[in-house]
Amino acid sequence: MKRAIGLLGVLVLLPLGAEDVAVSLPEVTVFSPRVANQSPAGTFAMPVSALRYEPRVDIAARNLGEAQADVTLRGGIFENTGFRLGAVSVFDPQTGHYLAEIPVAPAMLGAPEILLGADHALEALNSTVGAFGYGWRPIRTAGSLGLAAGDYGLNRQEFYQGAWSEVRLGGRRLAADLAWGRSESDGSVAFGEQNFERINGRLQLAGPAAQTDLFAGYQTKFFGWPNLYTPFNSNETENLQTLLFALNHRADGGGGDFVEAGVWYRRNKDDYAFNRFAPLGPVHPFQHTTWAHGAAFGGRKSPGDVTVHFRGELVADELKSTSLTAGRFHSRTLTKFSLVPEKAWGPAAGDRVVVKAGAGYDDSNRGGAAVSPVFELAREQPGAALQRIHFSYAKTTQVPTYTALNSSAVAGLFRGNANLGRESSHNVELGARGTLLGWTGQAALFHRRDDALVDWTFRRGVTARTANAVDVATSGVELVVRRSWGAVDAVLGYTGLSKDADYRGAAVDASFYALNYARHRLTAALTARLGHGVELRMDNVARWQADNLLRVIGGDEAVTSSLGIVYRPAAWRGVEFSVLADNLWDSRFQAVPAVPAARRQVSVGAGYAW
Repeated sequence: MKRAIGLLGVLVLLPLGAEDVAVSLPEVTVFSPRVANQSPAGTFAMPVSALRYEPRVDIAARNLGEAQADVTLRGGIFENTGFRLGAVSVFDPQTGHYLAEIPVAPAMLGAPEILLGADHALEALNSTVGAFGYGWRPIRTAGSLGLAAGDYGLNRQEFYQGAWSEVRLGGRRLAADLAWGRSESDGSVAFGEQNFERINGRLQLAGPAAQTDLFAGYQTKFFGWPNLYTPFNSNETENLQTLLFALNHRADGGGGDFVEAGVWYRRNKDDYAFNRFAPLGPVHPFQHTTWAHGAAFGGRKSPGDVTVHFRGELVADELKSTSLTAGRFHSRTLTKFSLVPEKAWGPAAGDRVVVKAGAGYDDSNRGGAAVSPVFELAREQPGAALQRIHFSYAKTTQVPTYTALNSSAVAGLFRGNANLGRESSHNVELGARGTLLGWTGQAALFHRRDDALVDWTFRRGVTARTANAVDVATSGVELVVRRSWGAVDAVLGYTGLSKDADYRGAAVDASFYALNYARHRLTAALTARLGHGVELRMDNVARWQADNLLRVIGGDEAVTSSLGIVYRPAAWRGVEFSVLADNLWDSRFQAVPAVPAARRQVSVGAGYAW
């Protein structure tokens, strides 16, 4: 851990400030302003790519993070986190392992907004800890082409083209963009190959105060990995095919007011093989297809001295499976409505107190409903060093996925429970943001109680993982700071967590998810412009993980880094050469207990933008 101390040891003493304060960034397409390397070394960029080194985000990857990634916030598990595209919450009803299967090129999306606390309770469906909100990026006439090759037989190609037209409808201009990407590799471990491809198309009507996007995307991914989902020394594979359609409209009313609405349709096909070498009959043992579609509306309106935040969402899903057949249902509908009025005392640009108080209502045709209060008290001083301090309480709820509900309770690799009910979470936090000595950032102290959380657990002598309800109390602290000098940008983060779990009398020897967390996690993203068109970008994570008897290789302490070196020749406008390395120190830390880590991956690329 000496390397971790050398890179990150000053973090805890630094002041805090605002997440959204602008920092000078490299002249590249920025998918997230809080990480240095926007793309991975081993494949083309996906929405999850820029979350790998986010200060407040923890990702447990199997093979590449872009192959399969469990994305968590504040010590939650892989199914507690939501994803929003524009107005709608996009999710997979079969398993949270596929929540990040979003077949959209990051070039079409804005940087992810991390929704926590009261904001999350208001703006996301069927997640209890937090969510990522992606907006649709305005299209401009521009294009890019990228090629790369690397070790383990890697090759990848990417293409993007956006264009305005002269067509105008309703005072707005018609634009379109297209993106394509593919990659293949033999994999950094035996039987860890990958073959990915994605194609996207979008039409957009955009004007000064409104934007409408119509999107279609398809992505296919095949990859293998030993112990992909089970700790039983088997070479496993996944074959995923994801189709997504979305229509989104947003109109801004000035002063922060807006209205946004959208509809979506998603189909995800999954063919999972526990033993890739086992002979397959006419019916594959683990083959699933899910359909989900829905509609949502929301916004912010200020009719007088009270501002109203509102949101409504309806989702219907369906499952067809060769193995998830033991439950009570295979389709359902989910609804959520939120209404949170806000009242401020004091001038908008001066010292003022702001109170939000309201509630959300969640319901399903397959279970009971829940009312979830939301409250936040804040003091804002835009010109002061301490710009904002807040206290909030929010309750959120969600329903379990079909893998937990419909797996057999007595046989098979995955043991479910048809009687699992609605999960609930209560979050209390005290947060602040501000500036000091050139640093900007934010801090939060929080305590969350999760009731009836669905965790997957291990029992000695049982060749299966089992879905169990657990009550978990999580306490934590988050710090994020950032600063720019003339040629260097830095973003530093720290998260500290402690947990207390009660499995309600169930026999549990180890937890794959709820008790697989970093007690301490530090991040550092550094970008250095070295002159003559050369940039160095480095992302780093140091962690001290909670003990877990399933983690047999790599220990509980680790440092992982991603390094990028980019050269843009002054004489060749739009040309870029790059060298990328993921897992720079070749760490063998098992992010998911019992799942082997990917080895160091290096690639060399060239790109041209016009």
